[in-house]
Amino acid sequence: MAPRLPRPRRFDVYAASAGLLGGLLLWGIGLGVRPGGEPIVLFDGRWPLLLPLAVMAGCELLRRAAPRTGLLIGTAALAGDTLTQGSLVTLIMYTDLMYAAVLYGPPSSARRIPWITGLLTVAGTVVPFAVLRVPEALLIGVAVGVVSFGPASTGLIVRNHRETADAALLRAEQTALLAEMDRVQAVTAERSRVARELHDMVANHLSAIAIHSTAALSLDDAATTRRALGVIRENSVEGLAEMRRLIGILRESGEDTEPAAAPTLEGLGALVDGARANGLDVTLEAAPGEGLPAPVELAAYRIVQESLTNALKHAAKGTVRVELARRDGVLRVRVTSPYGGPDTPRAPGSGAGLVGMRERAALLHGTFEAGPVADPASAADKIWAVRATLPLTEGELP
Repeated sequence: MAPRLPRPRRFDVYAASAGLLGGLLLWGIGLGVRPGGEPIVLFDGRWPLLLPLAVMAGCELLRRAAPRTGLLIGTAALAGDTLTQGSLVTLIMYTDLMYAAVLYGPPSSARRIPWITGLLTVAGTVVPFAVLRVPEALLIGVAVGVVSFGPASTGLIVRNHRETADAALLRAEQTALLAEMDRVQAVTAERSRVARELHDMVANHLSAIAIHSTAALSLDDAATTRRALGVIRENSVEGLAEMRRLIGILRESGEDTEPAAAPTLEGLGALVDGARANGLDVTLEAAPGEGLPAPVELAAYRIVQESLTNALKHAAKGTVRVELARRDGVLRVRVTSPYGGPDTPRAPGSGAGLVGMRERAALLHGTFEAGPVADPASAADKIWAVRATLPLTEGELP
């Protein structure tokens, strides 16, 4: 069963109707492109030009539903139109089919049609002039260019602008997604930090208050009670100050508010421990040294974090190795995991993780590679390797 063509768009129906009615109007008043009696006009009279006009109007219905098919049929109709007195509307509709074939057709058509029409324009200019040796012969090439190359190049320009705009929109959406992920992670890290502050500082003060108040109530000794009340007051003041500072952090309006700390490579141990708790067998070999720029530390941490997440989703059973080394003015990050896990990931993924890691490396003018490579320990097996090279100073990448 032959596949059915998609329904034409409403605008295409309007364009086809307008073209047909316009052509009939010109036909009714007897206006043609060529006068009768010329050698090229094989089908003289007014009636023969209606068939190419009707076919071209039907092709307008396919300008977006099937642009290549519409252009091929339209080319045949235009060839038939040249054998009649011709219709200006038929030529105009053909230029629209050429424009639509480049704009709405597949990428291969968008690349080839301008080249083909350009060559036809050159041939239509050079060959007639070489044969006829009259300047008027150059008008043939001009006509070919106006009908074919002009609309095709216009369609290519518009298509390139649209693709550029779509790519910019996609990059903006990806950047917004990465920013939102970092924001959520920063909020989570801030909540954990506040929880640790509460436990380590405020809770200690409250514990001291409880202990000394119990002592003050239990012992009937004025000196002991006075010392206990002094300790209680001191811890109350300190605990109140810490509580105010924490409230200021939560409201982001206190004078002592501190920004949420970005993850650093010092947290890799905790990150690896979390991965082990999730069932991964992870080994960590990190010698990044001291004094790393904060953006490099953040990028390296995020790359390791995303690599462990991907290993949890996709890796086969085995050891995941995390290696960080500082050499030649760059920080080299390498994460390998067994390749060839389950056919479907343990958790759904969108592919944005690799894009995010690549963009992080690119922002630091570094390099990023990810893919299966041969396992040095076994020539028959493969591993999935994530490799990133992050310059410690911009421009230092060897």
